[in-house]
Amino acid sequence: MTFGEKNPNKINKTILLVGETGTGKSTLINALVNYAMGVEWEDDVWFQIVEEEKRSQSESQTSEVIVYQIFGFEDKTLPYSLTIIDTPGYGDTRGIQHDDIISQRLIDLFLSEDGVHEINAVGLVMRASVNRLSDRLRYILDSVVSLFGKDIEKNIVALITHSDERTPKNALQALEAANIKCARNEKYQPVHFLFDNCQDEDRIEDAEDLKHADEITTEGMNQFTNFLVETVPQSLETTVGVLEEQIKLTACIQNMQHRIELIDLKQTEIQLTQGALKKHEEEMKNNDKFNIEVDEVYKNKEPIDGGRWGLVFYEGATCCTVCEETCHYPGCTLAWDPKHCEVMKDGRCTSCTGKCPASDHVKEKWKYVTKTRKVEKTLTDVKKKYEKNKAGGESKLSLLETLEKNLEGLQKDKDRFLEESFQHVVKLEQIALKIDAVPTHDHLDFLIEKMKEKGDAEKERKLEEIKSGMDEDEGIKAALHDRFSKLTAAGKAKK
Repeated sequence: MTFGEKNPNKINKTILLVGETGTGKSTLINALVNYAMGVEWEDDVWFQIVEEEKRSQSESQTSEVIVYQIFGFEDKTLPYSLTIIDTPGYGDTRGIQHDDIISQRLIDLFLSEDGVHEINAVGLVMRASVNRLSDRLRYILDSVVSLFGKDIEKNIVALITHSDERTPKNALQALEAANIKCARNEKYQPVHFLFDNCQDEDRIEDAEDLKHADEITTEGMNQFTNFLVETVPQSLETTVGVLEEQIKLTACIQNMQHRIELIDLKQTEIQLTQGALKKHEEEMKNNDKFNIEVDEVYKNKEPIDGGRWGLVFYEGATCCTVCEETCHYPGCTLAWDPKHCEVMKDGRCTSCTGKCPASDHVKEKWKYVTKTRKVEKTLTDVKKKYEKNKAGGESKLSLLETLEKNLEGLQKDKDRFLEESFQHVVKLEQIALKIDAVPTHDHLDFLIEKMKEKGDAEKERKLEEIKSGMDEDEGIKAALHDRFSKLTAAGKAKK
């Protein structure tokens, strides 16, 4: 939503606001807009830009990230124009999928050519009366903070609403207890600004109290907008790198899980074939057409929900038609074409086995799934399948030896996929302000298990260290608990 026309020669400041429904975030946005427009108490007017959230937390109105741009009032009160990014409904009880949509909308906004590419402040909106962060609010703050690179920490501040002008000791202690990374003042407290939420109330009664409330908010606005002037804006280049790394990590591990499942099934198929060959060795010596039954592994296309929504988003799966693998699903909403998908780098896929060119990929309303089927094969069929790629020096190997070589090759592929995922986690730890709690936590469990199976004690220990740090973080504990509660509630609803 844009007010006025942008002047490219004027400075712009960008604020991202996040908080639970009911914290007064909508009133705060209205106050920012009125302040930027130069509205004062004596004007006896109040512009209502954002409707107040009247519904409960479980019935929040929208899943969309909303951007408010206020142009044309530069030098009225502020020497700059304002861009305000709102994340309504984050953390409501509709569950994981709803939250993931909002996170994806933020990612899309940061990655879009005409989107937002630098942030002056991330405002954590909370009520002055809060004495502990609920699991939901911890989850919300953790989810948003985890989107950014380490360079954004000094731009994260607390915006305290419903303030009585006193230092909000409980709210600040709650932030400390939740280990929320943010800017610090000279007392090493989280940098915070105070606002009252009475600006739109009728002034017929309690006029003096309302005027005092307005003074609290005006002072908070003065301090906050000065902070925007003094603080260096942060390019979202590192943040985009974090987002891309998270996307690639998720896609890599999801694809790796499917590939390992495929390898396990192929290994089982080979082992069953070896068993059948040994069992019927005598009969097959003189009969190439002797049949054996095996569980053959194959790929199938499975329909998914998706399609184009409006002019912006296209939910679908990016798949490699050469490797027959699903490279990015779910969450692929920004790209209209596979070459623009987040898992592509320098024109090639970072996820599929062959790292194939983008031109070998499609984005459709289906994904690849691995299945098995009972089939009967002759000795000739088995030889044709497993001996077609024999190297010159392997030409004298028996069929059983050839099958053993295939098993070894599959194990090497599994080890390579595991190493790729490990490197993604290490890189993410290096650049992210906070590793995304729930998805990465789940990935770590999977990777630790596979490293243990492989016997790589050093990498297993490194992953355990990362996971241990996450397990000890009170904010992440709360985030995991909140998301578990949502999963439980969703499961009961389905029943």
